[in-house]
Amino acid sequence: MSLAQLHYTSASAGEDGVGARFTAVGGGIPTPVLTEAEQLLGYEPPAGAPYHPTTAELRSFPETFSFSALSDGSHLLSRTVALGGSGACHFHAHAVHLPAGTRLPGGALPITAWRSPSWASTTPDGGTPDRISALPASAAFGQEALNDFAVSRSPWLATVFADLRRVSEKPSSAQIVLVERQSADVARWIALAGAVLPPEDAQRLTFTTYTRRPAHSPHQVIGVLPDDAHQLTDPAFRVHACAGRAPEGPVDAWAETVARIWRGRAPELFRAASELPGEPFAAGPLAFTALHAGITLGPNGRAAAADWAAERPYALDEQQVHRLTTALTAPADDRTAAESESVARLLSALEGRVPATATAPLAALLVTEAVRRSDAVLALPPRSAFAEPAVVKELAEELAPDLLAELTAETTVGETIGRQVQLLRIARLLDMDLTEQLPSVARHMARTLLAAPAPDSGPALLDLLDEQFDVRTALLGELDRLALTAPSAAEELLARVALPFTGAQALPHLRMCAEAPRAKEQGSDRIMALHTVLRAAGFSPFAEPLVLRTAIGLIWGDATPTAGEARLLLGESGSDSHRTAGTWSHLVAAALSAPSDDAEAAELAHDLLRCFPQEIDARARGALRLLEFARDVRSSESPPGWPDRAMALRARAEPVEPTVLEHAYGTLAQILLAPERPEAELYAFVHSDDPDLIAAYDRAARHDTVLARLRAEPAYVADCFTVWTSHPHAGRAWSETRAALLEEVLRPVVRDLSGSEIAVVEKAAEQTGSSRTAEAFRTWRRRPGTFGRRLGSRLAARVRRS
Repeated sequence: MSLAQLHYTSASAGEDGVGARFTAVGGGIPTPVLTEAEQLLGYEPPAGAPYHPTTAELRSFPETFSFSALSDGSHLLSRTVALGGSGACHFHAHAVHLPAGTRLPGGALPITAWRSPSWASTTPDGGTPDRISALPASAAFGQEALNDFAVSRSPWLATVFADLRRVSEKPSSAQIVLVERQSADVARWIALAGAVLPPEDAQRLTFTTYTRRPAHSPHQVIGVLPDDAHQLTDPAFRVHACAGRAPEGPVDAWAETVARIWRGRAPELFRAASELPGEPFAAGPLAFTALHAGITLGPNGRAAAADWAAERPYALDEQQVHRLTTALTAPADDRTAAESESVARLLSALEGRVPATATAPLAALLVTEAVRRSDAVLALPPRSAFAEPAVVKELAEELAPDLLAELTAETTVGETIGRQVQLLRIARLLDMDLTEQLPSVARHMARTLLAAPAPDSGPALLDLLDEQFDVRTALLGELDRLALTAPSAAEELLARVALPFTGAQALPHLRMCAEAPRAKEQGSDRIMALHTVLRAAGFSPFAEPLVLRTAIGLIWGDATPTAGEARLLLGESGSDSHRTAGTWSHLVAAALSAPSDDAEAAELAHDLLRCFPQEIDARARGALRLLEFARDVRSSESPPGWPDRAMALRARAEPVEPTVLEHAYGTLAQILLAPERPEAELYAFVHSDDPDLIAAYDRAARHDTVLARLRAEPAYVADCFTVWTSHPHAGRAWSETRAALLEEVLRPVVRDLSGSEIAVVEKAAEQTGSSRTAEAFRTWRRRPGTFGRRLGSRLAARVRRS
């Protein structure tokens, strides 16, 4: 094969012209190629270059060696150098044209022509140079020289090759910019790439070793001097300043392995790896070859080698397996969970194909990593993977301290049940005796399960319980004990993981937790649901009172029973059961949190004071006595002195629940609003001057039942008028309240009464008070707002005398 040449220079020899032009063009080169070539063959000296460079200075100028793709599919391989003369911009370019689909003679890579003796720095005689049939390589890229260069660029190898992979797989990726002080070093980078990239990608890789205008370069790899790198801020460029700070960040396993091979001065491994099966840029063949040759790899490379071997275990001979397992199990501080998973796949693939002596190191490595790395949740090797019992015993002795310490730890941040399951399986695999540690192990597992009721490894847990009966017995017993204090968590756990309750264990609390969802779905009657749950326990609250605590926790959770439910709970189970179970506090809470209009609350308070005299503290006892006081007032069982007793009980109950106070004070107010009230109690109430007590009276007087009675009973209107116009000097609270009731409650009612009903009111007022009371009513009714303090005082005096 022969290639057409062309020469392009800034000035012909012996002429003063400075215009760049073709000075020699081989036959057969299309005109469009020449047009494109003109944009690629120019040269601009480096920044700060002298205007009249000496010969020595010219030799230090960078050399532009380029392999460029043209629009017609052909390529141009060129070398451009600076020339002396009357200006610093004189240059000469010598290029060969490779038509589409052709390569250099012998299939040589373009970079091998760097500083080939065939390149010329002057235009040959005649306008049509001969075709060239060879571009022999120079000695610039001897293997040792390339090895030395690769080692000198160790920090940048992986990141540069990761970018080379990207531009090879996707030519539209960001261009690679290599910042070097010498263009020869950029050429060496291209030579390194040529030895690594798949042959087709290496042949297509376009590059230039030097340009002052990288933003205008069409090449995939661009070499620039440090002075010209400042302009490269566009994300379209991947810039590698190979004389600056070492890069940081992860790279892919292929690029990392390439870098380690170069640092190991073993580029012959690239050819050996290319002969192994695998996709281009697959890290597996390369990593396997490197490990086999003794090159130390990182965790990504080791994982890639293990994965590659696991896919084709039949292709490995005994020596290869031995070398691979030796490399994978060598001491390393950087192993990852992903690497351990790859080793596990390799072990699974090799099992049965090679002797156990070959797989035992891999099995030991996996077990060790599983114990010492909490993130290594792996499928454990079978017992058959170990060569002999002595290996298992030695491994157990080595790992026992770490394994037992984690299994029995009381608290472990981020602990998962899957991790504990794995450790227990490792213990069984290594024949470790956990008899003494089993209680603490079960306690740890149970707490972990209840802390995260949606376990990460539910199926694995069930398999473990099937495999290890002693663990199942201990764990279920501990869960049953903890369910007593955390029934809702246990209920949620059992709703997601169907733990086995077969066997002789009673497990009453767990059985109740399992039954609770179905019981609560049957209806809104919580007492019936409680009965269903208690039946599942298999124990009566009288025989085992603690089941009562679990049942109440399951049915009511954080809620409080109603007062009616609490009375049923107390009546059905008895005070002794609640006292032993500690659930009496739920009953007290039900009474104290009941709505103010719940009549059951007062009855419940009476029962609680009788049943739990020693358990209830002084404050709660005072609040319950307030409720009991309301019960006694309603049943006329309370001794005289109601207001004083109510206020005294309140003082003992502080801080009293608002609903309790409203219930007690409201009940007293309702009784005092009735016509058949004890007048002495009314008098004591009016003169108590207690704002809360009088406010309760005000609320009760405005209730719908009072308003309805006022509209229906004219005599009741007279009674209320008489009371609300009495005792004007009882205190500010009463004075303001009675005045407001007269105007805001009584007047609207009276305004709607008929004449006959008004007459009945007046007659009743005269009977309950006097003629002056009736007269005061008539005056108040006819003249709104004129009922003043004086009239009220006179009326009150006459009422008292009468």
